Amino acid sequence: MAIIKVADLGISSGVGTPAFEAYLSADTTISDNAWTKVPINTEELDTDSCYDNSTNYRFTPTVAGKYYVYGSVKLGASVGNKQQSCEARIYKNGSIYKEVQFDPEDQRVTQTNLWIYSTIDFNGSSDYVELYGKHNVVSSGGAVPRFDAGNGSCWFGAYRLIGV
Repeated sequence: MAIIKVADLGISSGVGTPAFEAYLSADTTISDNAWTKVPINTEELDTDSCYDNSTNYRFTPTVAGKYYVYGSVKLGASVGNKQQSCEARIYKNGSIYKEVQFDPEDQRVTQTNLWIYSTIDFNGSSDYVELYGKHNVVSSGGAVPRFDAGNGSCWFGAYRLIGV
């Protein structure tokens, strides 16, 4: 039986870094039916200090490669059953990269949690990603849209894939 070494496969023996994961620490009121960056501000992991959790809320990895990027946007409203549509996007370098939408049509709901993920190439110097959400509520109901807080509500993360 031949022994195959990791180096023979062209796979790095390193770990999937840079990597980060963070969440939103407080409910955040947003404008109705407008794309808004989710201010993910509480880091649980940031191996290489590549995530800005205080100003731009973006991940800019310093190592080129393919990364698995993922997030969750939980949208709520101050008045129940007033959601019309909810959307989440991953932006890369200021442009839409991936999008997910939930539209309950006439079946109004109280809260929606959207998950979004993708494999994205980064150049290791200037490429960055951000997480956005949009919440359309029934305007006549007096509902105020918001991002819901907590590590199980709005969160964002990424890690470098090894061997691809």
